[in-house]
Amino acid sequence: MNLEDVVSRATRLHANVERVIIGKSNVVRLALVALFGRGHLLIEDVPGTGKTVLARAIARSLSAVFKRVQFTPDLLPSDVTGASIFNQKENTFEFRPGPVFAHILLADEINRATPRTQSALLEAMEERQCSVDGITHPLPVPFFVMATENPIELAGTYALPEAQLDRFMLRLSIGYPDAVQEMAILDSQARQHPLEQLAPVLTIEDVAAIQDFVKDSFVHPSIRKYIVEIAARTRTHDHALLGVSPRGALSLMKACQTLALLDGRKFVAPEQVKTLAPYCLAHRLLVKPQSRLKGITAQEIVESVLKSVEVPTKYDGD
Repeated sequence: MNLEDVVSRATRLHANVERVIIGKSNVVRLALVALFGRGHLLIEDVPGTGKTVLARAIARSLSAVFKRVQFTPDLLPSDVTGASIFNQKENTFEFRPGPVFAHILLADEINRATPRTQSALLEAMEERQCSVDGITHPLPVPFFVMATENPIELAGTYALPEAQLDRFMLRLSIGYPDAVQEMAILDSQARQHPLEQLAPVLTIEDVAAIQDFVKDSFVHPSIRKYIVEIAARTRTHDHALLGVSPRGALSLMKACQTLALLDGRKFVAPEQVKTLAPYCLAHRLLVKPQSRLKGITAQEIVESVLKSVEVPTKYDGD
């Protein structure tokens, strides 16, 4: 596989998903960055904006094994990971895999589950494996978690712990469509949902190959220094209680490597860092309580940090 193959396959997948997610090209592109960058995606938005449909559209476009878990307060960790069941005929325990054993897992309304159940995903998201009763089971390759949460309705929800948030490569919102886009949505679903006609355009093997190709995207030392400086500034920012972790800096670099390839480049440029930093870093920050009372957001902290860090001028390897 070469760069042209990567761009061609990614473009094909992007166009197929856009047949369903109308007028949200940037959202689809960011979702593909998380997928091809071996990351995970958190979609935070109000109900009815297409969060679940986006996950299903990507899964159908890949002919992948897709599982959905509706997170609720009474959901148990074993409902996600699976459990060992006693087989009376064989007189042994046998493992029954849970929905986490899929290529694409939709964790719908993840903030409705208790922290104990949310933590069942920590090992799976970071190490691509699942330990049950002392036995470690590898997860399918690729493994991609798309989680959704409603930021408006707080009754019956639990805030995602920092360790959980730190495992999502990107966080984004889909947002409401404009009038033209909403009219197109109504027209497309007047008779049937476009998901019903969506056919696979890539294989799971294609996705794995692109994920491997991402590693070859060149990151100049000046770009690495740029990313490290951005992460360091978030830790000393006047309004930040908790800054970006080293995992966050690494996620930003991997996301930039992926976006560079989707842009048809073999190297990462500062533009990719500036584009992805708000989506990759803001959810990893904790804002000081007194700053939050003044209306200051994590997004604004990231934007101010980007303005304060010098942009490298040499980054193409020449």
